[in-house]
Formats: sequence, structure tokens, C-alpha cells
Amino acid sequence: MRGRMAVWWRCKSFTSSASPSRLAKPLIYLDRPDIWYPSSSPSGVSPYLRHAYNEHAAADIDGKLIANDIKATVATEIRHMKSSIRKVPGLGVILVGKRKDSFSFVSIKKKACEEVGIASVVVELPEDSTEHEVLAVVSLLNRKESVHGILVQLPLPNHLSEEKIINAVNVEKDVDGFHPVNMGNLAMTGREPLFIPCASRGCLEVLHRCSVEIIGKKVVVIGRSKIGGLPTSLLLQPRVFIETITLLFGLERHHATVSVVHAFTKNPEQITREADILVSDVGVPNLVRGHWLKPGVVVIDMGSTLVKDSNNSHCSHVTGDVCYEEAIHKASAITPVPGGVGPVTISMLLSNTVEAAKRAYQWTERSYQQEQSFSYIPLSNVHI
Repeated sequence: MRGRMAVWWRCKSFTSSASPSRLAKPLIYLDRPDIWYPSSSPSGVSPYLRHAYNEHAAADIDGKLIANDIKATVATEIRHMKSSIRKVPGLGVILVGKRKDSFSFVSIKKKACEEVGIASVVVELPEDSTEHEVLAVVSLLNRKESVHGILVQLPLPNHLSEEKIINAVNVEKDVDGFHPVNMGNLAMTGREPLFIPCASRGCLEVLHRCSVEIIGKKVVVIGRSKIGGLPTSLLLQPRVFIETITLLFGLERHHATVSVVHAFTKNPEQITREADILVSDVGVPNLVRGHWLKPGVVVIDMGSTLVKDSNNSHCSHVTGDVCYEEAIHKASAITPVPGGVGPVTISMLLSNTVEAAKRAYQWTERSYQQEQSFSYIPLSNVHI
């Protein structure tokens, strides 16, 4: 099997290029205090909203700015972890085949790891790899102590069982959140998964940072994939994380009324026109048109499809599920594609990886702060 594998082992720089001065409020599920109320900006307007010159156009949600703030927080934690216990988080990525989009996504994730100080391991396998060979790599990364998170880049070639390979990932390293134990706990009352799927966690992070009211609102989620639609709908429903949400926000913030639209839904535009918040993740360019939306809706476009330009077959661009040009005249706020949920999703992967390392090493930011406070006790205050 070694002859069939190209294994790239890259231990990334442990110094972060993210600015420590741009620290944001704590991430959801990141060293949360016992009771934490989300703070709002002094002006009452979220700094992550870019308002258009036209007062009748929607505000763009700046996903890059959100992601940068999250990465700054993550980088600071990694720097503190390295200072405290001389360890850093490690992420293992398995890439099967030569799909251009998958290769591009892996490159973006590797670069993000480098920026915050996560050690990255990339295993590239040929397109015709057998299931046994892929599972052998998963087993190798499961055993490796320096690897705290494992990501299997999807989609896999058709001859491989995606379910079987994902199920083989150690649940404590399942930073994608797709393991059946994590997905099952996400759906059950009174249970909490070790990891939440990155895209869904990013969606909730965007809503939170933009101070979007969720409780009691009508939310429509278009799509039900395990990557985005399904976990997002579960996160927003009342039965999920009642106790945890109370700890996070001081109130049961996610008590929305959730409807899911899928391929067999009749008259979907009638359902979406009732939404206060609309989330779409189906990968169909410009599926959601302006007449699907009610005035003032918040639109979270999680779709991302590479579309060839009509004027030049050699050029292409990334398009979301929502027709942006039409939606900006109806929505109050919208995530553009690119530059919306995508960067936040990558930052959530970094955050999940840090959480995995902290759990493995039984280390917390609080323990670091306590170490620092003990380190700076003046000798005059010490009585012998």
C-alpha cells in the first residue's frame, strides 16, 4: 500500500500571522463561562454588517471579517497552549483522487492551519484506492497522538463507501462532526456532540455575531444534507441543547420554528416567503429568487457552486444558491458568495481541532490564565 500512497507530512509553523490585537468575543462552545450574554456593539449595529449606499438594499454579512476574528482567538489559544504544555493541535486530512475542487479546499484548509499554528498532515491517495487502503490511513491517523482531528475530504470516489470510512474515524477526532455518534447526539434531547459540523456551526456563529434574533422566529432551511442542512435545522430547533444554550446565552436562544424544504417539497416558494431567516445549502446556483423571499428576511447562503462564465468558457466563478442580485432588494442582511459562510466554516474547522487537542491534553485557556496569575505574584506578597 505504501507504493500507492503519496504521504505529505507538513508540520506547519507554530507562530500565528493572525493579529492578537483583534480578539473577538468568545466563540460558541469555546471555553464558555457559566453564564454568557452576547454583547452588542455600542452603536447597536454589528461591525460584521456592510451596509449598502442604497438604503433599500440588504447589508452584506462580512464572513471574512468574522473568520479573521475567530482565527485570531484560535491562534491566541494555540500560542498559550504551546507556551503552557509545549504542545500544538494537529489536523490530519485524507484526500482521495484529483478533483480540482477538493484539492482547492484542502489547500485552503492547509493554509488556514498554517496561519493559526496548527500542525497539518495531508495524506493523498490515488483515485483507484481500495476501501481497505483508505481505512488503513484512517486507522493510522486514529492511532497517531499528535493528530487530534481527522478530516476526510468529500466527496469520495463512487466506488468507496463514504459512510463506512467516516464511521471508522475516532469519534474524539471527528472534527467534521459527521460521525454517527456526533450526529445522533446532536439530534437527541439532553445529549451534546463532541463536535458540530463546521458549516452549521459557522451558520449559527454568523447569526450570533450579527445579533440576529432567533428565538420564536420562523426559519426555513433549504436542503437536508448531513454537511449543512440537516445539522443546521437540528441546531435551530427547540429540543436541542436546551441546557447548553441557557449556559451559552443566558436564554434558550435557538427556539425557532423550523421548516425544511427539500426536493419533494411542493410549492417551496410559498414556504420560504414566510421565513424570517432563510438558510440554503443545496448547491443549485440561483435556485432562490427574489419572489421566494419576504421583505426583511435574513439570508444565509451556504451554497457554493463553480459556474462557467457564459461569455468565456475558459473562465468560471463561484455562485451561491440564492440569486444575490434579486435578494439584496428583499433581504435585510445576506451572506455573499464567496466571502460569506465559507471563510467562517474553515475557521470552525480550526476551532474544532483546537477543542479536540484541548480535550486530549486536558488543557483549557483558564488553566493557562491561572498559571500566568501564579507566575506574577510579587515576592513581597509571599510570606515564608
